[in-house]
Amino acid sequence: MGLVKNLTRQQLQFFDTHGYLVIEGFSDPEEVQSMRKRMDELLQNFDCSNVSIFSTKKQTNLTDDYFYESAEKISFFFEEKAFDDDGKLKQSKELSINKVGHDLHGLDPVFSKFSHSEKVTGLLLSLGYKRPVIIQSMYIFKQPGIGGEVVPHQDNSFLYTEPSSCTGLWLALEDATTSNGCLWALPGSHKNGLVRRFIRDDNGVHFDKPSPSYDYSEFVPLEVKAGSFVIIHGDLIHQSFENRSSKSRHAYSLHAVETDGCIWVQDNWLRRKVDPEPLYIS
Repeated sequence: MGLVKNLTRQQLQFFDTHGYLVIEGFSDPEEVQSMRKRMDELLQNFDCSNVSIFSTKKQTNLTDDYFYESAEKISFFFEEKAFDDDGKLKQSKELSINKVGHDLHGLDPVFSKFSHSEKVTGLLLSLGYKRPVIIQSMYIFKQPGIGGEVVPHQDNSFLYTEPSSCTGLWLALEDATTSNGCLWALPGSHKNGLVRRFIRDDNGVHFDKPSPSYDYSEFVPLEVKAGSFVIIHGDLIHQSFENRSSKSRHAYSLHAVETDGCIWVQDNWLRRKVDPEPLYIS
C-alpha cells in the first residue's frame, strides 16, 4: 500500500488562500519529548569553544566556514546577546544557543525518524510534491530573555529552485505565544511572488535586493500548542519577534524542495557534496 495524502480539501484551500496552515496535534507528547530529550543530549556533548553566532539582521557579516559547512553537519549557533563585552558566555551554553542545524534530519536518528515519517511525506504529497527532499533542518530554541528576532522573510529567498518549490514545516516543541516569540505571518503575501534572494558568491553571502518595508499591523500571530505543525508557503512573508519573556520557545523546523522538474540553483548558500535522497518517488 502506497503513501496516503493526509490534508483535506478544506485545509488545502486555507493554505492556498493564506499561505500557511496550522495542524494541531500533529505530534503527540511522546514524540515531542523524544526530540527535546535528544537535543539535551546533543547539547551536553557539544564543545562550545568553537563559537559561531546566528543573526537574521547581520548574517552577511557573521557568516563563516562553520556556517557553510553546517549544510551536512550538526552545528551549533549562539544568540547574539549570549556574550558579555569580553566575549564570554553570560550563562550556560544550554541557555545561550540560538539554533542547531542544518542536517539533523540526515545525521541524527531521532530527528531523521520524524523528518522522514509517512505523515510528513504524506503532507508533502498532499501539497503536490512528486519527489520531495528535506534540504535543511533546524532546532530553534528562542531562548528566554535573549531569543533573537527573525526579520520578515520568505523561505524561497534562502533555498531556491527553478521553478521555486520550497515549503517550510515548523513543529512546535513548546507552546508558542506572542509573549515568547511565536511566528507571525502576512496572510496572502505568497501570492505576490518572491521579493529577493539570498545569494552566495565569491564575496560571501548577500541579498540581491534591499528588504521592502512592511506594515506590521497586517501580520497575524500564529499562537500554537506544543505538537502543532505549521506549513509555510515558500513565498509567504513571516517573522518572529524577540523573546523577552522568561519562557523558551523550542521548535523543530524543516524545509522541503521538489526534485522532479525543479533545479537546485548553484548560488544558494547551502551546498551539499551529496544530494539527499527523495522522500518519495511517484
